[in-house]
Amino acid sequence: MRTRFAPSPTGLLHLGNMRTALFNYLLARGAHGAFLLRIEDTDAMRGHEKYAQALMQDLEWLELRWDEGPERGGPAGPYAQSQRGAIYDKHFAELEASGLAYPCFCTEHELKVERKTQLASGQPPRYSGKCRRLSAEEVEERRARGLAATLRFRVADDRTVEFEDRVRGPQRFASADIGDFVIRRSDGTPAFFFCNAVDDALMGVTLVLRGEDHLTNTPRQLLLLEALKLAAPAYAHIPLVVGADGAPLSKRTGSKSLQELRDAGFLPLAIDNYLARVGHTYNDNRLLPLSDLAAQFDLARVHHSPARFDEAQLLHWQREALRHESTVALWRWMGDEVHKLVPGNKQTDFVDTVRANIVFPGDALRWAQVFFGEDFALTGEARELIKEAPGSYLERYLELVKQHPNDPMLLGRDLPSGPAPGITRGQRFQLLRAALTNSRHGPEFVRLHHLLGTERIIKRLEDAIKLHSEAS
Repeated sequence: MRTRFAPSPTGLLHLGNMRTALFNYLLARGAHGAFLLRIEDTDAMRGHEKYAQALMQDLEWLELRWDEGPERGGPAGPYAQSQRGAIYDKHFAELEASGLAYPCFCTEHELKVERKTQLASGQPPRYSGKCRRLSAEEVEERRARGLAATLRFRVADDRTVEFEDRVRGPQRFASADIGDFVIRRSDGTPAFFFCNAVDDALMGVTLVLRGEDHLTNTPRQLLLLEALKLAAPAYAHIPLVVGADGAPLSKRTGSKSLQELRDAGFLPLAIDNYLARVGHTYNDNRLLPLSDLAAQFDLARVHHSPARFDEAQLLHWQREALRHESTVALWRWMGDEVHKLVPGNKQTDFVDTVRANIVFPGDALRWAQVFFGEDFALTGEARELIKEAPGSYLERYLELVKQHPNDPMLLGRDLPSGPAPGITRGQRFQLLRAALTNSRHGPEFVRLHHLLGTERIIKRLEDAIKLHSEAS
């Protein structure tokens, strides 16, 4: 199997188009095939090189390494459409010579009026074929006047284009509804329909998996490949990823780019595991390496309805990835600010202590400040909890700590004289955590004792008691 990811480098990659890349990668790896990267940069726009580099960095970061493509090479190159002009020109000439393509001099205004008229009469908008009837002399006369022309592919009116979509099942399209379509723009650049289909065939792609918004492109491309006597790939069109409002996922609907997610501290394996399950079902709900995601990926398990972006699920997989990450890698991920605060002999203990209580590097920094910062102060919810705490529970606990300063099992233990009146066991734990860490929730008490040390514990209990007394 040979699959491909063929992005147009007009912006940063977002989760929706990265899922397409991932699905193609998983299909190829699961079948021990090849995954190709092709840059579709034919549009005359600035910034292509910058965005092409950015998308390749995103793929590398997610470990979706392509077998053929830019920076890898391969037998079917070049893999940037901007470098394949001579290939397209050869096939344009072939279609024109066989009478299957013709120049069209219709202006955009004329085409707009034509579409508007068709829609008003209840007809599907399609080109009327006005210029297909021009004689050779009429074509030359218009060219002599310097009129710009597109190149249109001639579509027979009496055809039915059929193919088996690997996700959606049998598909049928009437050629009469398609009409003659543009394959080369008036500026000489190839249209998407054309170069995309030609490149898939010449690069030996065997399966094109892409969004369902491309479904109506497929009959056009099959007609082109048939006319050029090129082998057509199989096609699979997957539902789009949508936002909370049901609109396709994009920056406009709140989707962040891969670059933004990387900068925020998301782990590659978290994103891979999340995206592999967006619109696709796995029987195994554990965090899986890419090799297992590929081995278990199955087009039969791709959903037929749009998949909604679920930030809570993305965060779930981030926590799972953090839980399975090595201590060394996690320490590196936490960043320089954390490294400056945590003593060298406490690094491993710190990582193992906070691993289950962090999602992003900023969370690790907050815990580093809790354990090792010099300016610890009670604020917000923790402060209010201590001010409103019943009885003298903290005083009684402070006495116990002073009596047994080296007992790491002390924190969280019931007081010898029994629980304080008016406070449940759960409330006691939250109160004690608030006094020591400025948070109701956090690492287990034994680890807290080990990292904070008796001296800090006593000082923070005394400060909390003072705050409680002042509020009483």
